[in-house]
Amino acid sequence: MPADPTPREGALWAPSPEFAAQSRLTAYLDHLQHEHGHRFADYRQLWQWSVTDLAGFWTSIRDFFDLDISEPDRVLDDHDGMPHVRWFAGATTNYAANALTQRSEGVAIESLSEDGTLTLLTWDELRVRVGALAHWFRGRGVEPGDRIVAYVPNIAEAVVGLLASAAVGAVWASCAQEYSADGARDRFVQLEPKILLTADGYHYGGKRHDRRAHAEQLAAALPSVETVLWIDNLGLLDDTAAEVRFGEVTAAGREPEYTRVPFEHPLWILFSSGTTGKPKGIVHSHGGIVLEHAKFLGLHADLKPGSRFLWLATPSWMVWNVQVSGLLCGATIATYDGSPTWPDPAQLWRLADRLDLDFLGTSAAGLIATQKQQLDPHKAAPGLRLRAIGSTGSPLPPSTARWVQHALPQVWLASTSGGTDICSAFAGGIPTEPVYADQIQGPLLGVALEAWNDAAEPVMNETGEMVVTRPMPSMPTFFWGDEDFTKYTDAYFDRYPGIWRHGDWITVTDRGGIIVHGRSDATMNRQGVRIGSGEIYEVVEQLDQVRESLIVGIELNDGGYWMPLFVVPSTPVHDTDAFATEIKTAIRTGVSPRHVPDDVIVVESLPHTRTGKKLEVPIKRILQGADPATVVTPQAVDDPAALARFADFRRHSQTTRV
Repeated sequence: MPADPTPREGALWAPSPEFAAQSRLTAYLDHLQHEHGHRFADYRQLWQWSVTDLAGFWTSIRDFFDLDISEPDRVLDDHDGMPHVRWFAGATTNYAANALTQRSEGVAIESLSEDGTLTLLTWDELRVRVGALAHWFRGRGVEPGDRIVAYVPNIAEAVVGLLASAAVGAVWASCAQEYSADGARDRFVQLEPKILLTADGYHYGGKRHDRRAHAEQLAAALPSVETVLWIDNLGLLDDTAAEVRFGEVTAAGREPEYTRVPFEHPLWILFSSGTTGKPKGIVHSHGGIVLEHAKFLGLHADLKPGSRFLWLATPSWMVWNVQVSGLLCGATIATYDGSPTWPDPAQLWRLADRLDLDFLGTSAAGLIATQKQQLDPHKAAPGLRLRAIGSTGSPLPPSTARWVQHALPQVWLASTSGGTDICSAFAGGIPTEPVYADQIQGPLLGVALEAWNDAAEPVMNETGEMVVTRPMPSMPTFFWGDEDFTKYTDAYFDRYPGIWRHGDWITVTDRGGIIVHGRSDATMNRQGVRIGSGEIYEVVEQLDQVRESLIVGIELNDGGYWMPLFVVPSTPVHDTDAFATEIKTAIRTGVSPRHVPDDVIVVESLPHTRTGKKLEVPIKRILQGADPATVVTPQAVDDPAALARFADFRRHSQTTRV
């Protein structure tokens, strides 16, 4: 990928010589020169080598970060092409063993709740709590490959649970407690878990949310669960018949024992957004995640031993798993049980100050909210000493990037774009290069990222489909229950056999930067969390008064995001406000508050394909201004007049959203 290595006019930020020299990326370049004889003039030459010599590159990542991955018989076997790729065949490892190498009284986890309570876990305390819980898991008959699921807030106990699961070779899956019991059940029941880890509730928006009844309902809906382990997060368990408690299990502490597993052994299962039905279980491996996260966090977030790191997330989002992996770099990670915008958006800066963060990861929406306040971050948080800010979840508007850099001129703004599918980023920060307002700095090492036009040709300075042409070790090993790889192949390789198509529209610039324009499929991305329409339809269309519905997510020119729900009622609606409120309440209760649409709009009919599929993507594009004739063939639509009405809606709507 060619790029101009000379910083041009218009850069928002450029690393000082000291910043660049002290980065782990520079240390890695020195390592390659001295240990392997590789000399690269700049990042772009290094990137080209990393996507050409995959075996050499990923072996060097193992060696540079001193990762405990044994010598393989072969680093990469991609003879059959993606997705049938095998990494580090014959090697063994364990994620938890790599995460817990430090032995010290230094802080490993800072755990902050919205009520201001801050607790600390040292590396030694974290290690022995993980050891005690892993020992308890083994005593309950948990063996490698068994599933442990967690219905939990973003708290330190959840991190301990994940690490203990990994230590015994079990497979972890988690879901935030903002989800209803039914929403969590849809994810977990397919895994047939043996253990359920849950909490009495969580903090959010100035309130304590009691989730005991939801947790009990979830446990009852998972027939394979043999034991429920309760976390006393809100102090409510004294009034609950919780037989086994997390605090009692981990109190004594114990040195952990790590079960070595094959490189490709399942570590955790993340879930797809549910666009086309029940959420699919995306399986990632111990070895693939250890390598990918060490590279991403060490070289592209520049985390060093002792760095203080928080990326705001919930346990339903892959960013939470990435946050835990800060431990692989020796960083102090933070958890936050609460809303980063309560009591106001300036809470983002107060959190960074209270936790004394070096690196704060947040969503584009969070930064946009603070921009609208026009508040000096240092006035809200006088002790703020941030070194870097990560932004992800949706494209960061250039105006917001400029505002952040003006308010915090010394801070490196490292925007990223990734996915649950790889549990990492495709494009992101480069600590040795300048930052421009309108683009992510570049593709990450080891990511053969390109934009392809309709002729399947790579293009530059043109919008195209985002593809990855070479395998990555953190690509899913398989989908849960997808023995023949049919769902996996359909998800990523349907259009270009052997080439990963992610579903984003991107532009690769002549600077080597990446501009992300939004999703090219029907998956919505709201406040950094991918949302599938299927989960919303499952709730809304069960209502007697609803005949049909359609939801889309639309990226706006001002950087905002609009998620309207169009509803065809089953009987005439006389009070549209009450109708909309009832639907929003059902979604909030049946799925989660994050799934609640911005607007509920009553329509008389909806268009479909001739086979009955909803036209989510065409309608999204029409609402963004496209001509209906250019987004879908009229002959393929069962009701062209219904489709045309969306163009009329955009033209005549009084809203300024579209």
